[in-house]
Formats: sequence, structure tokens, C-alpha cells
Amino acid sequence: MGSYGEFLGRKPSKRSLRRIKDKDLYETVEEVFDSETLLALYEVMRRGVVSKVYGVISSGKEARVYWAKNGKGEDLALKIYLTMTAEFRKSIWKYIYGDPRFEGMSPRNIKQLIYLWTRKEFRNLKRLFEAGVRVPKPIHVYKNILVMEFIGEDGDRAPLLKEVYRDLTLEQHKYIFDKVIEYIARAYHIAKLVHADLSEYNIMIYNDEPVIIDVSQAVHIAHANALEFLHRDISNIVRFFKYEVRLDVPSENEIFKRVIEWKEKEK
Repeated sequence: MGSYGEFLGRKPSKRSLRRIKDKDLYETVEEVFDSETLLALYEVMRRGVVSKVYGVISSGKEARVYWAKNGKGEDLALKIYLTMTAEFRKSIWKYIYGDPRFEGMSPRNIKQLIYLWTRKEFRNLKRLFEAGVRVPKPIHVYKNILVMEFIGEDGDRAPLLKEVYRDLTLEQHKYIFDKVIEYIARAYHIAKLVHADLSEYNIMIYNDEPVIIDVSQAVHIAHANALEFLHRDISNIVRFFKYEVRLDVPSENEIFKRVIEWKEKEK
């Protein structure tokens, strides 16, 4: 069987892609990798962004996240959008339509919509990262493939807040709550974004710090529903810490006011 190395420098045909499904390309092969995704993956590897792809670390209906490495042996997270159901297509338009960053963009087909959604997540990550919000550092985007910092160690992803909150101390919870609220404010005032789907299910805990993930649906603050989404994010966080963690936290309205009036402290 031919190896990935023999394809360097030239683009493989769809037929020849069957031959690069070996350990030189990625150690875990799944049928969900169609020929176009393999071509996109090949291009990301040809560019030197990714060297190897290993197993799945997170799986959803529309996308999967893989543990990968670059040429230096450094860990990466590879998010690949694979499918787009009619329900998913319908649901994401409320996060695209009305966002001034995407005015005039009307994908002609499903694949274009997937590519747009992937680029949207990359751009959101970039804005949030530059605003001081702890998110996975965005590295590269190509078609339906997003490459970013791996949050975890040796292929084991960091746990979600929902998965470990019972093991945390009261002081840790207080710190995480305050930090998440700060990140919501930073996103709003500096990145000009609202996460729009924030909860205990998309906050990782890594080295005792909260890391915000899954930001594809984040909208610009000029979006017609931005304040509604912001209030919902705050409501989710307050609800979790108040009723699940049993932490004494301010009300949703108090936190909302705090976020709206937030100003970055001088360093």
C-alpha cells in the first residue's frame, strides 16, 4: 500500500485517496471521511499544519473533534464538520442572518454553508482569543476543517465543567464563576461577540482554569438577537452555579448589568 509521503507535492485523485488510509495519514480511519473531506485533510497536511490524526475525542451529529499532531509533535485539535441535516441548516441561520460580518453571503449549497460555518467558528475563536478570553487558540481553517489548540494532555481532552464540578472546592467554584462572567464581558466589549450557547457543557476545566469552547454560533453584538442571547448565556451560568453547585451568586439581572457596564481594569 502506498504511504502518505508519496503524495507530497501533488494532489491525489479521489481514487488514489483510498490508498492513503493508512497509519501514515491517520491512525484511526472512519467511514465518515468522504473523498472531499479526505482531499481537504490532505491539503491541510500538505501545508504542514497537521502531520498525523489520531482518534476521536468528541463526537456530535454535525462534527467530530480529533486528536492530531503537527510536524513538531505538538498536540492539536482537529474539528471536522461532516454533515448538515435539514434541522441543523435551519437552526444555524439565526446565528448567521443578521450578523453584519456575513451580510450578502448566501451559500448556494450545503457544502458552502458548512464551509461558511467552519470559517465563522475560526473567526470567532480568533476574536475571542485576541480579546483575552480563554478559548482554544485557532491555528488554521480550510473548507470544513478547523485546526486549533488541543485542550488536554496526550490525547486526553480536558473535562467539561459539567463532568467535574462535584470534585471542585467552593473556592474553585467561586473563581470559575467570576472568570466565566469576566469572559462573557470581554467577549461582549472587546471581541464584540456573544457566545449564544454558553453552559456547563461547553466550558472545559484545564489547569484549574475555565476554557470556553464551541463558539461557532457566537454572534456579533450588532445582531438583532445579541442581547437576548447574552441574557440566555448569563441565565444558564447563574442557573448552573446556583442550583447545581449551590453557590451563592448574584441574580441574572445583576450579572447582566455587571456585564453591560463592565470596563477592563487598567494593567
